[in-house]
Amino acid sequence: MFHISDCKKYNRCHRMFVLDQTQEKLPYHSFIRIDEKIADLAAQKLGIKEYFLGEKNDPPERAMEALKDHEWLSRARFEYGGLRIKVPFLHRVKDGYDLYFLFNGLYPKAEDMQFYCDTVWVLDKLGIKINEYYVIHLNADYVRGKQLDPGGLFIVTRHFYNAKNNPTILIKDAIRRNMREISGMLRDMELLSEENMPEPYRTSRCAGRSRCRFYDQCFPDEATIPVNSILTLTGAKSRYDMLQEGLMNLKDADIARIEGSRIQYAEIMADRLGGLFADKTALAAWFRDMSYPITFLDFEWECFAVPPYEGMKPYMVLPFEYSIHIMEEDGTIRNQVFLSVHDDRKEMAESLVRDIPKNGTVIAYNAEGAEKLRIQELADRYEEYREDLLSINERMKDLQMPFTSGLVYDVRMSGVWTLKKIMSLMGDRSYQDLDIHHGMEAVFQWRYLDREDESADLEKIARELKEYCGMDSYAMTVIFRWLRSLAE
Repeated sequence: MFHISDCKKYNRCHRMFVLDQTQEKLPYHSFIRIDEKIADLAAQKLGIKEYFLGEKNDPPERAMEALKDHEWLSRARFEYGGLRIKVPFLHRVKDGYDLYFLFNGLYPKAEDMQFYCDTVWVLDKLGIKINEYYVIHLNADYVRGKQLDPGGLFIVTRHFYNAKNNPTILIKDAIRRNMREISGMLRDMELLSEENMPEPYRTSRCAGRSRCRFYDQCFPDEATIPVNSILTLTGAKSRYDMLQEGLMNLKDADIARIEGSRIQYAEIMADRLGGLFADKTALAAWFRDMSYPITFLDFEWECFAVPPYEGMKPYMVLPFEYSIHIMEEDGTIRNQVFLSVHDDRKEMAESLVRDIPKNGTVIAYNAEGAEKLRIQELADRYEEYREDLLSINERMKDLQMPFTSGLVYDVRMSGVWTLKKIMSLMGDRSYQDLDIHHGMEAVFQWRYLDREDESADLEKIARELKEYCGMDSYAMTVIFRWLRSLAE
């Protein structure tokens, strides 16, 4: 028996489908925090008080029986042709049923049509006539008060949204336009196994927005490529073609066949210059308007689908920790860390204003996409700290900019310029020395604190979180000094 997620994997890559079916499943940790049962909240939005509630591992006959004497069905399991589906809500109306999909995001778009169409395919095959199609989704404009209001939290729509988040095509029309017969596909899925494993074939989906977890297994040779391999050329669509033609290294790149970005220029020049490229003039200009003391700032935060606290919107971020390293002109450095549990945003705002010097440059890594946003959110909520918080943003510079603008490149970066990757080149302290190695692991550990989970060593987790966040702001001081030495 298959689920729709299996169909999606099959259509993405037959080999990935087989590997996923035959290998041990990895533990799942959601990047987005969903504590509440969203389906229960959606039921309140729809005004449903009595309904059939499907359960995991239900035999499909149970849902078919429920159709006879229930007006509403929630999370009912149906099956046809070896494909099992879970339907969020079915409402019996005259001459059929209304179907309600549940979307945990803000703007359902007509991108995941396979999910919608395959669900309707099963219902059609079972003779369940669908009259109207709806999607229940979270309301981007909803602001939580003291209590959660399911009526305001959700929107019920008959339309998908376009790229500008405006209602566009009817869900019913989009589904019917894209419906297909999938019996043959299900039979083909049954025939695939480890014995007839498809050969690996590289496509843009292998390492696109989300890198396939089987990538290294399919292409093991890439784990040992030289740091200056042509395969590390950022954003080059023809890099595999060039490799097959014998253009092995960055310095060999065919200039006529690359996109010509500043980053690509820096990568190629680094290889031609023996491993390092630095635009010293541009770097010196970047440093010119900085002043001491210099504060290096890093946040950690959680993201909730359903706002847990007053004043928050769906998918709003809750910062729970920051670390600062303050560097004086004589080179001395001091560190402070703020770690909160639950909703301590006001205390965090007050602490930031107190801990960060009133003068001097503030530096963060990916400042525009992270730290500046967190500070702006705090400033919007706490008027009494607004002026001081916005002053921090006005003095902030992004340590990532020299790398994303192609001012500096070391071939050992291998096309990656995360804080951890660059820090690994410095010969200093390593993230691998810590118990927490990366940001999402920090979030997962903080959830034990926030939930006051007595099964975990909460004091140890708090200590490790401070060490991890402190490492981020410390790493910035090391990279800052390295860049400054290149500029000088």
